[in-house]
Amino acid sequence: MAFCIVSASSNDPGVIGSNHRRDIRGYLRPWRRAGRGNWQELSVIPAKRSASRNPDWIPAFAGMTGQDISLAMRRGTCGMLANKFLDDPLKPPAARDWRNSYAYDMFLRLSVAKPMLSPRICGISVRLLCVSAPLWLLCFSLTPSQTTDPAKTIAELERELAAHIRLLSDWGGLTRYGSENAELGPPAPGVDRVVFLGDEITEMWGGGKGKFFPGRPYLNRGISHQTTPQMLVRFRQDVISLKPKVVVIQAGSSDLAGYAGPATEGTISENFMSMTELAKAHGIRVVLASLTPVCDCFKNLTERRPPGKIIGLNGWLKGYAARSGSVYLDYYSPLADGRAMKKDLTVDGLIPNDAGYERMAPLAEQAIAQALGKK
Repeated sequence: MAFCIVSASSNDPGVIGSNHRRDIRGYLRPWRRAGRGNWQELSVIPAKRSASRNPDWIPAFAGMTGQDISLAMRRGTCGMLANKFLDDPLKPPAARDWRNSYAYDMFLRLSVAKPMLSPRICGISVRLLCVSAPLWLLCFSLTPSQTTDPAKTIAELERELAAHIRLLSDWGGLTRYGSENAELGPPAPGVDRVVFLGDEITEMWGGGKGKFFPGRPYLNRGISHQTTPQMLVRFRQDVISLKPKVVVIQAGSSDLAGYAGPATEGTISENFMSMTELAKAHGIRVVLASLTPVCDCFKNLTERRPPGKIIGLNGWLKGYAARSGSVYLDYYSPLADGRAMKKDLTVDGLIPNDAGYERMAPLAEQAIAQALGKK
């Protein structure tokens, strides 16, 4: 916290306390608290001596009367509230005949309690900033020509907020399916359990009119906006511990969007390799699903998920699936029109609608059958 020293000389016109409204020539400079005490001393000293001995002082209050300075002080000028001085700034100490003196000194002691912010308040502020920043980015990304129904926009913002709150409280998403997994026993003999691990593309599957593979022993373990490092954290809980025969890994889109921080094709591919190796080490067969296309049909999505990067990562997934003995599941081709997602197959440019999932379902069944060696 900084204070100011105001200096005035009786040889100058308009010394503080004069019966006439004359000009004051004053000087001020920052004044820091010295030592460990809780009090700071302020003094009023001759202007000429102070100016000559302290060339770094800054001229201030030129042309102002004592009453003007009083008003400035009341408004917080100099960064202080000199309450004792403001009681009567124009009245000098009674014991002094200051009219005949060259200068006068006045000392004010102001409490200077060191400001401290509660760690809890700081933590909450940082969290609110982290949560709100992506929402502002989303709002700014909506151009007037791309705005949709307000109800849909609100629903999307609520999903964004819920995802980021979840990210702050449970980074890996272990609580999302933890209780459900605990109540789920091992698969019955002869049952080919399959786990679908993914982001919102997987999580929203079955949220519309169409159901998620009705009658099949398939488990949906998708979490909106999850990235490959987050899936790697929960891979043991949501995949290995459930003892499936096959795992379908659908990921990468949220990595490109930067939901958990910056990501490159190298870091994304390493996470895919780690999940694949973990699955194979536990006798689980792997299906690697491609990234789905996106479009700017309703809002700008290609800025955060460039089509070129999607195509490049899909090429790597296809090659790695062949090298690792996994199955590559191509969701991209039936949903794409060139390099963009078909507008009639998506609800928002990213998530497929019922018609889109209807195209994806038989492809997933074929890939699972291939992984199980039934094809």
